[in-house]
Amino acid sequence: MINGHLRVVLAEDSVVLRDGMVELLGARGCEVVATAGTAPELLAAVAEHRPDVAVVDIRMPPTHTDEGIRAAVEIRARTAGVGILVFSQHVEAAWASRLLADGAAGIGYLLKERVARTSEFVDALHRVADGGTVLDPEVVTQLMRGGRRRRVDTLTPRERDVLELMAQGHSNRSIAALLVVSERAVEKHVAAVFTKFGLRASDADNRRVKAVLNYLAETVS
Repeated sequence: MINGHLRVVLAEDSVVLRDGMVELLGARGCEVVATAGTAPELLAAVAEHRPDVAVVDIRMPPTHTDEGIRAAVEIRARTAGVGILVFSQHVEAAWASRLLADGAAGIGYLLKERVARTSEFVDALHRVADGGTVLDPEVVTQLMRGGRRRRVDTLTPRERDVLELMAQGHSNRSIAALLVVSERAVEKHVAAVFTKFGLRASDADNRRVKAVLNYLAETVS
């Protein structure tokens, strides 16, 4: 990223949607350096351009099953420093867990129908490019459902709420505002989550998110 200018590779097999996203992102100060309609095109574009972020749809030609997210996992393994934002209509918990297996920093997973404004999407791109984590709540829910639930089931309902908001990248202050409780109460819930998961707490929100998501990813069967 040069002077705040975000370089993006966009993988989307719908030409109409792809062209529209290129125009919208350009108007928001992002540069789409390449577009791809297939997974091999995506891999080639990332290798050539080394973008700040690759935006990836899950289902791409030829089989329209999981080519996109397979390519995202490959990019993650091959090309350090390239953020991955999965942008799809579908939640694929098993593949999401593989994508998160080596850490959640620089990973996003948003559902198309739940992004209400272009500004939300662009903000997510910047957060992922900066090494942050952006996950739709439904993705987190599916990850939690997919795992061996012993430790997750030890959480109280409020601790589970806090965990999901942590996974979305919210700070303690933001969680306190959303749940209408004190920041001190949130700190206690966060500490309880780490204790029950056997994770060491960290002062850095992104490291907290990374640790929690690593645990969730490891427990998805």
